[in-house]
Amino acid sequence: MNKLALYRKYRPQGFDEVLGQDHIVGILKNAVKAGRVSHAYLFAGPRGTGKTSVARILAKEIGCSDIDLLEIDAASSRGIDEIRALRDATHFVPLQGKVKVYIIDEVHMLTKEAFNALLKTLEEPPAHVIFILATTELEKVPETIISRCQNFSFRKIPENILRDSIVSIARKEGFDLDEEAAGLVALFADGSFRDSQGMLDQVFSLNRDHQITGKEIREFLAVPAVEMVENFILSVIEKNAEKGLEIIQKISEQNNDMKVFLKLILRGARSLLVLRLAPNMREKLKKALGEREFNFLQEHKDKPQAGEMERAL
Repeated sequence: MNKLALYRKYRPQGFDEVLGQDHIVGILKNAVKAGRVSHAYLFAGPRGTGKTSVARILAKEIGCSDIDLLEIDAASSRGIDEIRALRDATHFVPLQGKVKVYIIDEVHMLTKEAFNALLKTLEEPPAHVIFILATTELEKVPETIISRCQNFSFRKIPENILRDSIVSIARKEGFDLDEEAAGLVALFADGSFRDSQGMLDQVFSLNRDHQITGKEIREFLAVPAVEMVENFILSVIEKNAEKGLEIIQKISEQNNDMKVFLKLILRGARSLLVLRLAPNMREKLKKALGEREFNFLQEHKDKPQAGEMERAL
């Protein structure tokens, strides 16, 4: 029996459910309320940050029915013929509702000729048509297109928001994640809701007792044990090269991912420096790291002398 993937099942259905993009949601809500909706929008940002979800929500809020909402994947419909067909279709009035909305995903994939065909329609669209373009590579979108849209930059989702979302979804699915498990999924999702939920889907399939621990996530992602990361950071602080090399050897023997290990070390080193040099960011860092990691770094933040950690790394 097929079931919806988590990223589809938990896609936000309204502006109030959108997380991590308050700077965009606030503007769009006010525009809808004031009746000042633009004829064209361009949503740019990393994958899995809510661009398509916000586009669908905006379409619904301005009175577009499901039948008048058309989504186009520019990765597979990127030629001039497809855009000409789209342009011709815009002249037909909506079948239901007030407007027709065209969402063009990964718009940077359009050919030069397709962009030129789209440009005229963006300049003078019919009154009942709104375009929402989405891209992960804004630098590939022509300036002529960008200048004719209202532009919104989507940001990567902060780890603390991802972690809370992961825990909430797991509970709704009948799973319990410990703090380390949720933190690791949030870290490796790299600011993407879709990636975090994709990892959860895989982990749920592997787990039968519905209790997911950090150990299971480490094994799944080939992540070194937290003690190894902490001990390596201590070896740098203590200038104990032998201890550090022994840890590296163990990680290699256990077939852990060395790039992942380096990522965790650099994250810890950066956090140490932030705690030492920017104490006003302490609470923000605590939310991002989780209790164990934060307490470890807080305990050792004053051990390196000024400049030692920077030189060591």
